[in-house]
Amino acid sequence: MDEDITIRNAQSEVHEWITKYGVRYFSELTNMAILTEEVGEVARIIARKYGDQSSKKGELENDLADELADVLWVLICLANQTGVDLTASFKRNMDKKTERDQFRHLNNDKLFA
Repeated sequence: MDEDITIRNAQSEVHEWITKYGVRYFSELTNMAILTEEVGEVARIIARKYGDQSSKKGELENDLADELADVLWVLICLANQTGVDLTASFKRNMDKKTERDQFRHLNNDKLFA
């Protein structure tokens, strides 16, 4: 895998892996449930590492980077199986946010407190 991978390349690599090793994509509903589970694992790490919650006795320390990559993997699976081009979608979303919010945050006094 390239060190600097594009979103489009990631979508292609995930698809190639699924067809070679994974037999087929899980259903969209199953992948949505898996995505929720993976986001929950990220939340658990954040709550314990950066938040106020302590770890439970015997709880293993998880790797945030690995859990975020799991979220990305399942998100890419969902995009692939529903025909979403994440590169194009991301570009459109950035344009939307820039047009809508270009001054919003700069004018938010709460961010400068």
